[in-house]
Amino acid sequence: MRINSEIRARDVRVISPEGEQLGVMSTRDALQVATERELDLVEVAPNARPPVCRIMDYGKYRYEQTKRQKEAKKKQKVVTVKEVRMTPKIEEHDFQVKTRNAERFLKDGNKVKVSVRFRGREVVHSNLARDMLLQMVEEINHIANIERQPMMEGRQMIMVLSPKQE
Repeated sequence: MRINSEIRARDVRVISPEGEQLGVMSTRDALQVATERELDLVEVAPNARPPVCRIMDYGKYRYEQTKRQKEAKKKQKVVTVKEVRMTPKIEEHDFQVKTRNAERFLKDGNKVKVSVRFRGREVVHSNLARDMLLQMVEEINHIANIERQPMMEGRQMIMVLSPKQE
């Protein structure tokens, strides 16, 4: 944003601090009106013909802008990816614990990366791991969407779940 003497246009459309239009006038006259009111002339729409300038307290305006940005930043939810690791020979109880952990992560609004790591010749039984991952999805499908279907990546099978949007 250009302010005061940085404005290069010859004529500008001027808006008062109260929001009423003062009309089209030369930049010099608009600056004079702004200095009489002890305020700044700020170019708010530089692409308009003629450019639109507003008489305001620029320092106060910048302060309010940064305040609004901080509020918006506070309201943003940062989504992280949590990981649940298993092996293809996992016991039933351990599988239930991993499923509950994934469910808890999803309820917190995070994505969950579920990976089954193969060691040695276990990789031959990748279909068992796929069935296990799909069973996990069945158990928590009330809160989870499959973002990425189970697929092999090197020596592990990976699936990504995301929380369902209400």
